[in-house]
Amino acid sequence: MVHLIDRRVQGKNKSAPNRERFLRRYKGQIKEAVARAVKGRSITDMENGERVSIPVKDVGEPSFGHARGGVWEGVHPGNEQYQKGDQIARPQGGGGGGKGKGQGGNSEEISEDDFAFQLSREEFMNYFFEDLELPNMVKTQLTSTTDFKSQRAGYKTSGTASSLHVLRSLRGAMGRRIAVGGKSSRRLKQAQEELEAALAEPVQDGLRISALREEIRHLRTRIAAIPFLDPFDLRYSNRIKVPKPASQCVMFCLLDVSGSMDEQKKDTAKRFFILLYLFLTRAYEKIEVVFIRHHTTAQEVDENAFFNSRESGGTIVSSALVLLEQTIRNRYAAGDWNVYVAQASDGDNWDNDSVACRDILRQRIMPLVQYYAYVEITDGEPQNLWLEYERIAEEFAHFAMQKIENPADIYPVFRELFKKQTN
Repeated sequence: MVHLIDRRVQGKNKSAPNRERFLRRYKGQIKEAVARAVKGRSITDMENGERVSIPVKDVGEPSFGHARGGVWEGVHPGNEQYQKGDQIARPQGGGGGGKGKGQGGNSEEISEDDFAFQLSREEFMNYFFEDLELPNMVKTQLTSTTDFKSQRAGYKTSGTASSLHVLRSLRGAMGRRIAVGGKSSRRLKQAQEELEAALAEPVQDGLRISALREEIRHLRTRIAAIPFLDPFDLRYSNRIKVPKPASQCVMFCLLDVSGSMDEQKKDTAKRFFILLYLFLTRAYEKIEVVFIRHHTTAQEVDENAFFNSRESGGTIVSSALVLLEQTIRNRYAAGDWNVYVAQASDGDNWDNDSVACRDILRQRIMPLVQYYAYVEITDGEPQNLWLEYERIAEEFAHFAMQKIENPADIYPVFRELFKKQTN
């Protein structure tokens, strides 16, 4: 019997296969734990992992053992009250009569702490986004990227010691020894049989026996001269670099910063944009984000100014849509980029301008984008902009709209906007 011991140093995830099996087996419980964890954390922390807990009863497994069996009798010293067959009354209070200050519980069940473990960032994001997808996601064109990925491509006869493939080399050496020494081995076996037959004859032929012994010695020397491992046998793993396709998209964030958008509404919109960006990072390798803020006029700004600038004014939403169309046509060709737009507003707009927004969307913007999501942050009745956008949603399947009344609605609204489509 041969024992093989693997003494290679393992990585920090020493039980990765066991962990993967655990995550697959208790997928439902982990998803529930992730959902509970998400409710208590900020969206800005979504890129971090999470410590989740699962009740021990959900991860318990059956165990088997040998029963005591048979009839057992025992003598316990110090018993002056009970005899064989007596029934012992249950202690009052459900517990022992210890001298501790605490009171024993009335429950007979033994409680155990929940099973807690740490989900990595990638695992956490996988569970959170598992039942979502990008609607109508069409990777229109793969970019001419310079990224490469390493891929196995058979074996080669030269390389570094770290890339030596031991099993492939030994298999080649065994095949070479069989091919080179096969004829000699067969003749050796035949000569040994002839020698045994010659020695068993009543009248032995000394010359023939000597010749056979000399031939056997020669064949054994010849076979032993075949090297066990020859440099010709060495094979090294061959890896080549192949182009790695990478899709690209641009995410436009349109934010209403008029006087009616207070800080709470802006913060809610900010959280929605952050969540959408994290979602897009799972589908595209290259993402560009364009921030457009508007009141009576629209301008493209950086992220800091987009979320923190205090400039405000009235509301003309069409100014943002006009700038959006110009930016798409000038910088993001329809054949090279997947365009996604997220617009956040309280819905308050000039009546005539809402009609203009509808016409701009229908005729000039919707044909250019993959998906357009509009969220109205208000706790009142729908505004005129909402009523006009409803007509757009009826005409275009890749236009979606939802209302957010308070920050707690962000996740349900996001899931509704980006839920998997059954068609």
